[in-house]
Amino acid sequence: MPVIESEEHKALREAVATFAKSTPHTDNTEFWRNAAKLGYIGVNLPEAYGGGGAGITELSLILEEMGAAGNPLLMMIVSPAICGTVISRFGTETQKRAWLPALADGSRMMAFGITEPDAGSNSHRITTTARRDGTDWILTGRKVFVSGVDIADATLVVGRTEDARTGRLKPCLFIVPRDAPGFERRRIDMELHSAEKQFELTLDDVRLPADALVGDEDAGLLQLFAGLNPERVMTAAFAIGMGRYALARAVEYARERTVWKAPIGSHQAIAHPLAQAHIELELARLMTQKAAHLYDAGDDVGAGEAANMAKYAAGEACVKAVDQAVHTLGGNGLTREFGLARLITAARVSRIAPVSREMILNYVSHQTLGLPKSY
Repeated sequence: MPVIESEEHKALREAVATFAKSTPHTDNTEFWRNAAKLGYIGVNLPEAYGGGGAGITELSLILEEMGAAGNPLLMMIVSPAICGTVISRFGTETQKRAWLPALADGSRMMAFGITEPDAGSNSHRITTTARRDGTDWILTGRKVFVSGVDIADATLVVGRTEDARTGRLKPCLFIVPRDAPGFERRRIDMELHSAEKQFELTLDDVRLPADALVGDEDAGLLQLFAGLNPERVMTAAFAIGMGRYALARAVEYARERTVWKAPIGSHQAIAHPLAQAHIELELARLMTQKAAHLYDAGDDVGAGEAANMAKYAAGEACVKAVDQAVHTLGGNGLTREFGLARLITAARVSRIAPVSREMILNYVSHQTLGLPKSY
């Protein structure tokens, strides 16, 4: 795995940073369209379907730089990274032609529904079920904390179907159009202020055609984790970008703010914590690059371990960077003028979603270290 980024990747970072810093971000929709015109939204999707033909490596790099400029796009984690990847790898030719070009050029968007009120992090307890009715599927269940359903043209919903051989339920993915009868949404009132809203979904006997199923109904977890590993990589990139943005604001302030005879950044009590935050963000970035590289190379198992570690490291580094940035500015860190206080809540999300740090530690302890499960 390359440790040092290629000249192409460095140039891409610079181009995205210039775009994100120079483009007003008052309207998420317009910013999304402008990014799509430059090929940033669909950079990971196949060239044959209008994408850039690159990978999660490039997509995560783009999201990180947007975040570092203060202009992150949360739906990049969902629409091209999760949904686009799953359809690219497992969708039918009809599904690919219907969705991938539109996801790539930004004209259409998809949401992703997996979390349920009673399942939490345990995907084996998902109760949203799909049953056959002739050639159709009937989908019934509930989902929570689904981002951007109001602006998405469809939601890729994780349901469960019964295995004819064993009678056990296994995960399957369905494309549910936003206007499907029986498909309803309710906005969740969040303390977190974000352009992308969170929703609870109700699927009340939603009838879907046979071609709403993405991939093989017997593939189970393989198809699901094809989307979840990129989700973790992209969440890590999102967190690193946020941490970098906060750190940059703090460093700028520490260089200029003078209380006694010298800028406060000359004092080690200020300088050292900021240096530590930078180090931890850089280490998290390395693991994120490793995870993206393994995924793009087709190593799903290796990518699973690295993606979880990257998400953990990035979440912790982001929280520390934001906390130290706010602390560096003192009272100013809590004002709207400097725009850092809002990141306190946002940074906590990187520890919680899409999988908690405790579940990642569970994964590493029994998958990597071989320790027995506690659940």
